[in-house]
Amino acid sequence: MTLARAARGRVGAAEGAAVRDTDGRAYVGTTVALPSLTLSALQVAVVAAVASGATGLEAAALVTDGDGADSAGRAAVADLTPGAPVIVATPRP
Repeated sequence: MTLARAARGRVGAAEGAAVRDTDGRAYVGTTVALPSLTLSALQVAVVAAVASGATGLEAAALVTDGDGADSAGRAAVADLTPGAPVIVATPRP
């Protein structure tokens, strides 16, 4: 959760996320909102993990002011590891 909060705060993004792979490495992501590309923070964190060679996830964390639904991000987590927990928290500790 700390990594997700820090990533969100560092760039002032709407959401921040972090995932931990089965080797214990952590990857972070923030919301991407460009005219030609929109990704959720969870999607970005999963992409970072996969691009680094991760084959499975232990868990994911999402920091958001929203409801944490993020079906696309949750689907990305499940694509890599079905049943991996997604923990949602508000930006305030």
